[in-house]
Amino acid sequence: MDWLPSSLDAWGPAALAAILLAGYLVVGEPLAGYVLHRRFEGRLSRDPAARRSFYRRLLILEWGLTIIAAIVWAAAPGVDLAAVGLAWPTAWPGPVTAVAVVAVLVFLLFSLRAMASGALRTATEQLRRPGDGRHADPGVHSTLALLPRTPGERRLFSVVGLTAGICEEWLYRAFFLAVMSALLGSPPEPILVLLAAAAFGLAHAYQGVAGIVTTAVLGGVLALLYLDTGSLLLPVLLHAAIDLRFLLVPASVLPALTRAAP
Repeated sequence: MDWLPSSLDAWGPAALAAILLAGYLVVGEPLAGYVLHRRFEGRLSRDPAARRSFYRRLLILEWGLTIIAAIVWAAAPGVDLAAVGLAWPTAWPGPVTAVAVVAVLVFLLFSLRAMASGALRTATEQLRRPGDGRHADPGVHSTLALLPRTPGERRLFSVVGLTAGICEEWLYRAFFLAVMSALLGSPPEPILVLLAAAAFGLAHAYQGVAGIVTTAVLGGVLALLYLDTGSLLLPVLLHAAIDLRFLLVPASVLPALTRAAP
């Protein structure tokens, strides 16, 4: 990890802006995401274009933050390309990281099988039962609400999935960890992994406690992969694959999800 900045001096005149943006990722993004998702869910019952509109807002928000972070990084004289993961992998993942990545891939495989077997249909029916409010399980409801239904939504969702893989890895792994490393004076790798996991989990506060924990674990695994390889390449590919797997939800399940949308 000697490629990460070891002090704020590396950020030069951009140090304050870097800290403020990192702080926004930890505090502001969870609040903004929660508000945006709740407003989106409230529009679903009356606006057929709500999902496409929400996808576009996500694209604007994520690319906007990515561009801002890129401008801040460009103003930092001592933070080069390698310091923010913009390089080819320099090493293979360590054994702990490899096991964690395999566990994630196994999870993806079983989640796809669950989708194909109609597990999402069961979750949908549970949301429709009397007394089961839509916020009783925010993680399940938010996931179902985001799933694309129409061909147009699926095309736009594919762009959103690729954007998440690129932009979120740049923001929460490359940029965020470069700032934290400089701010804390090159802390041990486990500290950086925990920080990355916490920030990424909080960014998904709209999914409830279970969603925060799940995405925090995923954020930690992606941080391990990034720190072990010194490159964003593998984290970006893994992250994009995780999000794009929803495009493989069987068409037979989608009508049920559509009827259940609030």
